[in-house]
Amino acid sequence: MTELVIISLAEWLETPPGRYLLAWEQAQLDRSVADIFGFHALQLGLPELDALRDNRMPHRWLAAGAPEAPMEPPRGAEVPSPASRQGYPRAQVVLQCDFDALPFDSQSLDLVVLPHALELARDPHLALREVERVLMPEGKAVILGFNPRSLWGIRQRLGRLWRQMGFRPREALFLPSEGEFLGYRRMRDWLRLLSFEVESGRFGCYAPPLRSERWLARFDWAERVGERWWPVFGAVYCVVAVKRVRGMRLVGLARQHRMAVKAAQAVVSHHRTKD
Repeated sequence: MTELVIISLAEWLETPPGRYLLAWEQAQLDRSVADIFGFHALQLGLPELDALRDNRMPHRWLAAGAPEAPMEPPRGAEVPSPASRQGYPRAQVVLQCDFDALPFDSQSLDLVVLPHALELARDPHLALREVERVLMPEGKAVILGFNPRSLWGIRQRLGRLWRQMGFRPREALFLPSEGEFLGYRRMRDWLRLLSFEVESGRFGCYAPPLRSERWLARFDWAERVGERWWPVFGAVYCVVAVKRVRGMRLVGLARQHRMAVKAAQAVVSHHRTKD
């Protein structure tokens, strides 16, 4: 029996479809976080993306999950600093933590970016609750995830079926085999339950599930056509949500409202005179 190969997300991102996906996601993140203001921003996972490079907050962190194996450099090799590692080009601090137990105080962050972090979390719903906890009121969360209802998602399900039947187990899957893909509607429902309001949502990567860079380039037109004619069938989605707090009102400059003096209502009386 042929041994099954587990494809990690980091390995898959080095393939032509992975680089195609990274290019689209980086463009969406640059546009989504550029006009989000505050003081503290956090990126959860996927150091291959520099999610906060266009954000102007003074304090930005990159949090990665705990490594499965200790990362020891070869003997005689120079140990690079965390900020100089490939994939950590602009992060000021690199953290290692569990995404469902973030080392931040409640209501202390203004922005949290989750590029495929919920798909790889031990408990995605609990991880999203942690994001809600650490975000300040009116703070924003930017979430990236694979769309199961896309051509790529269908190809992945067929690959899992082929694996179960024993056909080409090494080449069956198109997407990474780790993690659980969360659909767009499911994600919106989770956000709504946690008092988030979805500000915007967008799909991308409409090319068929092809492994060749040359064939992916030939389907460059699919990005424009797909966004117009079948927008919800993109291989990946980007959601921007705002944390709302019920009963809370942001107070600005106090304004004096002058109450207009109301005139007393006139009483009409009818007098009858006897003839």
